[in-house]
Amino acid sequence: MDTTDPKVFRVAGLVEPADVPRLCEELTELLGGGGGDGGSGFVVCDIGAVRRPDLATVDALARLRLTARRLGHRMAVRGAGPELRALLELVGLADQLLTPPPNPPPAAPGDRTAGTSASRPGTT
Repeated sequence: MDTTDPKVFRVAGLVEPADVPRLCEELTELLGGGGGDGGSGFVVCDIGAVRRPDLATVDALARLRLTARRLGHRMAVRGAGPELRALLELVGLADQLLTPPPNPPPAAPGDRTAGTSASRPGTT
């Protein structure tokens, strides 16, 4: 698991649909252009300086999250005001964007299933 501080990607001003490709490219540059860490990286998208959030902002955040995932990182949004929070709730993305994802569960030892102490059927 990555124990370093998360990288911070800042979005400011008015977000328009034409800005999305540029924002995704900038996020790709920040994250080094490749995963390679098995999804253990974490990025915070700081949107506290976004003016007049609307559905274009929601679209941009969803695409940024997808970009981060493709590069092996998890992403959470910081600084969302009440208007944007309401929009994210409305479109069903609040849980994915506003809450930091939980740490991945530890790998199960050997051939056992995580969370159980019973042996598998057919084994001794």
